[in-house]
Amino acid sequence: MKQTNPVTRRSFLAQGGKLATGAALAKAALPWVHAAEDNTIRLALIGCGGRGSGAVADAMQSSYGPVKLVAMADLFEKRLAASYDVLSKKFGGQVDVPADRKFVGFDSYKKAIDLLRPGDVAMLTGYAGWRAQQLEYAVKKGVNVFMEKSFACDPPGVRRIIKAGEEAKKKNLKIAAGLMARHSRNRQELIKRIRDGELGEIQIVRTFRMQPCGTLRQRKPEEKELDWQISHFTHFLWVSGGLFAEMNIHQVDEICWIKDAWPVSAHGVGGRIANSNDCGQNLDSLSIEWTFADGTKAYHVTRWLQKCHSDFNTYIHGTKRAGVFPWLSGRRGEVQIYNDQRIAPDNVYWKAENEGYDTHWQAEWNVLLEAIRKNKPHNEAKRAALSNLTDIMGRAAVHSGKVITWDEAMASNFQFCPNLESLNEDSPPPLKADAQGRYPVPVPGQWTEI
Repeated sequence: MKQTNPVTRRSFLAQGGKLATGAALAKAALPWVHAAEDNTIRLALIGCGGRGSGAVADAMQSSYGPVKLVAMADLFEKRLAASYDVLSKKFGGQVDVPADRKFVGFDSYKKAIDLLRPGDVAMLTGYAGWRAQQLEYAVKKGVNVFMEKSFACDPPGVRRIIKAGEEAKKKNLKIAAGLMARHSRNRQELIKRIRDGELGEIQIVRTFRMQPCGTLRQRKPEEKELDWQISHFTHFLWVSGGLFAEMNIHQVDEICWIKDAWPVSAHGVGGRIANSNDCGQNLDSLSIEWTFADGTKAYHVTRWLQKCHSDFNTYIHGTKRAGVFPWLSGRRGEVQIYNDQRIAPDNVYWKAENEGYDTHWQAEWNVLLEAIRKNKPHNEAKRAALSNLTDIMGRAAVHSGKVITWDEAMASNFQFCPNLESLNEDSPPPLKADAQGRYPVPVPGQWTEI
């Protein structure tokens, strides 16, 4: 999606030019990096893709600086080099990451976090499969955390995020979670109006993410299988939870925010087009219904196909009026309330000022850094984890063809990759493709993930 701000998470690396080459990426343990005599908050970037690099840009541009990037870690050397090249050119002296503070490998996150001091921030912006163990390590080391969505692939990961968040509270550490829509001032204003009764009692919430999205091609023989699965993370449930978990958690979180509650059950349907040549694990269409304790229903419809109707918005229907949280590029910032249930330009009751889209990302960093500067409580771990569980139970309902309850999801010990934390560069891949290069796809009535 084209953004209004030239520095955005999804476009940051693409705008950065050519890859840096020849960087020596050290893997040995390093001594403590001593702080200069100033109030700079130092960052360690763990996961150097577009999201992570864009998050660094948001931190650099915050009014609650100064901040400095002092360490970087990733599973892939080329990705780290590309991120460093873009960030160093954009922010100059704010990027102080020499070769001996760049780390590559499955344990690289530890080496980057070890360089931080109390008050600094570990940026966990890599793959959701490893999010819980990285959060646990950062909390153990006594540093603040910014963690990107999604936060866990399966229920045990969710519970670990919650527990680590509780430990962080005991240590007065700050944890920010990458559900940036919560920091939109216009969304916050609409939530206030909902709580004040302007829409009446909320009856239905409808959310849609219907837009073209790419599929996974067949792996070439020269491409290493484990690297292939990890680097194409949105196509593999064990790495990311899948495309739905990665992309749709924002609107799932909005549903729970609007209701100020967690659902008691979920069911849904989904599938693929008949002529699909997708080698990955994702379905291309999903429709999920969550039920809340008061009987209210919330729906989410996803379709990733080309040449189809597009919609990317959250619609709220109360007994008095309807409202909308917009996501489509043509409606950014147009948070609105309508006179009745008819959502149309000639039926607007209240309209927020246009705040843009990228400001949500900037705002979440402003809140985190202000909390660190002023020692304010700030810990989004549990809320983020429970929104993630809502996401997981909806996905599981579609994949399995069953009704999934909240209690079942919370108690589940299912893991996509039980040995994930012992993986290394020489480990066999968790999944194997068939003769056509296709990986296992959920089949309702046969598939289990709760």
